[in-house]
Amino acid sequence: MNVLSIGGSDPSSGAGIQSDVKTFENHGVYGFTVITAITSQNTKKISKILPISSKNIKSQLESILSDFHIDAIKIGMVYDSSIIKAVYTIIKNQKCPIVVDPIIESTTKTMLLKKSAISDYKKMIIPLATIITPNKKESKILSGCDKVEEAARKLQELGARNVIITGFRESKSEIDDFVIESDSNYILKGKKIKIINHGSGCNYSASITASLAKKISIYEATRIAKKYVYESIKNSKNLGKGIKMTYKKIPEIQKQLSRSIIDFQNIKNISRFIPECQTNFVFSKIEPKNIKNVLGISGRLVKSGNDVIQAGDLVFGGSQHVATAVIEVSKKFSEIRSAINIKYEPKIIRKAKKRKMLVLSYDRKKESKNSKLKENSSISWGISSCLKSKTPDIIFHKGDLGKEPMIIVFGITPAEVVKKIKQIQ
Repeated sequence: MNVLSIGGSDPSSGAGIQSDVKTFENHGVYGFTVITAITSQNTKKISKILPISSKNIKSQLESILSDFHIDAIKIGMVYDSSIIKAVYTIIKNQKCPIVVDPIIESTTKTMLLKKSAISDYKKMIIPLATIITPNKKESKILSGCDKVEEAARKLQELGARNVIITGFRESKSEIDDFVIESDSNYILKGKKIKIINHGSGCNYSASITASLAKKISIYEATRIAKKYVYESIKNSKNLGKGIKMTYKKIPEIQKQLSRSIIDFQNIKNISRFIPECQTNFVFSKIEPKNIKNVLGISGRLVKSGNDVIQAGDLVFGGSQHVATAVIEVSKKFSEIRSAINIKYEPKIIRKAKKRKMLVLSYDRKKESKNSKLKENSSISWGISSCLKSKTPDIIFHKGDLGKEPMIIVFGITPAEVVKKIKQIQ
């Protein structure tokens, strides 16, 4: 997946496009950038802002959009009316999701959107927004409304399809966001860390942008973003002499699985591989002992028309059945750490055998009554009962009363699992 950040350059990398690129990388998507302004800033202050010419901004945008497929766009700092008009002219016909993060004032109290440009911002930038993510103060400036719900409704009237007002309500331990979608509204609660920091707003909107590129729902995208921001604030560092800078390092195991999920979603006609019980994709730590050692999707990969959407975040313990299958195989073949479940079709099995893959199976009807009655034991029984002396590529069963037939594809890494899926599709 490819995402584009349009915004200001922060040489300290605490915010702006540099921060966005780090967040995109942490979410397993590729980040492109278009610079609208060059700032001179650090953890103490912004000392200079140099707006980029509208001609140069248009040129940057055209160079990216003419060569690359973009799955989502984030619009951050657009300092003045000439920048706003340049961005609008090129972006207005884009069909992908657009996240608008209003950058009005920095944490160090420097104005990053000229007052003279606010009218054009309302007319041109807000209507581009699939989601707009102002904080409480920004929502009031843009809407003229004091009450959060009224401000959100006003922003929708201005053209934003969905609105997230961040930090609209705070306590000592919690910070809540108000979310209004096209047909519903809700409050998303989150933990609060009392630290003045640099970069959390950019982290939040960039995380949402990455999730939308991966076709994750707005609710899930917001929930993932809140968790990501919490961790980035929790791990913030005193790198300079001023305020702390947010920091979040994603484990390599998570990056690998995230990239492979995207590769799986991009396989042509892959939705036909999704079973009725949906799909999970997992990657375990070395020699996993239980499902808490196995990274999986907290929800599932679900079919939505011809698309496959990730419903849920990547968490350890996020999968029960596919994780259990990996654990059982790894007991005998420790190199196996990844797996995915897909819909059972005889032709898939035939293709796998033709490709010289080792295909094993078990009959769920032969499982003992005691095993069936024991919670979550069927997968362990089935996998362990059919393992042989060689590492399996595929293990399948044809179902039982009330149990859907299933294929599980195994690999050393998630990338290897996706490679095998492509060979049998």
